[in-house]
Amino acid sequence: MYGHNHHAFSLSSPPTDSVVEDGELSTVCYRPEGLDQLLQQTKFTRRELQILYRGFKNECPSGVVDEETFKLIYSQFFPQGDSSTYAHFLFEAFDTHKNGMVSFEDFVTGLSIILRGSVTEKLNWAFNLYDLNKDGFITKEEMTDIMSSIYDMMGTCTYPCMQNDAPKEHVDNFFQKMDKNKDGVVTIEEFLESCQKDENIMQSMHLFDNVI
Repeated sequence: MYGHNHHAFSLSSPPTDSVVEDGELSTVCYRPEGLDQLLQQTKFTRRELQILYRGFKNECPSGVVDEETFKLIYSQFFPQGDSSTYAHFLFEAFDTHKNGMVSFEDFVTGLSIILRGSVTEKLNWAFNLYDLNKDGFITKEEMTDIMSSIYDMMGTCTYPCMQNDAPKEHVDNFFQKMDKNKDGVVTIEEFLESCQKDENIMQSMHLFDNVI
């Protein structure tokens, strides 16, 4: 019942209401220009987009996902640990419009970079994820928060030998390599240069390939 009202409401709503507009992907995404636009913007085929859309719509019938739903879906993938903090950070990276919602377009655009992007595109995306307050710099605290959230999510069964201070040691090591001018923050240039030069950093970051 609610769905029908929502549908009627959104069709008559002004275009400024982007959340509702995004929510009506059944009308947006499957008009050919919607799909064609996503085909141009992402590295997915038409068939893949249709499959992804079906899955997304199945989990999120309204066509958008809020943070709580995102955390819930994510927790099913990592039952052995606590994924809520990492899911929060990830949600913020996907929520490019900063409206507390991730639409199908937001989702597939991010996913396309993570799965099929060039090394530079992936690293830019990772930088944005690590830059928690989105000020263009990564601080040691931000990196520690992300690392800790990953350890929490993977749970003790994955890293039984990890000590509580493991994330901090990991970050100290990363930071020393990345912060070239020793000003206490890592810029996107430092991040890209360090990761592309140092195979170990890249491999450590590939730890996240199966996390996302």
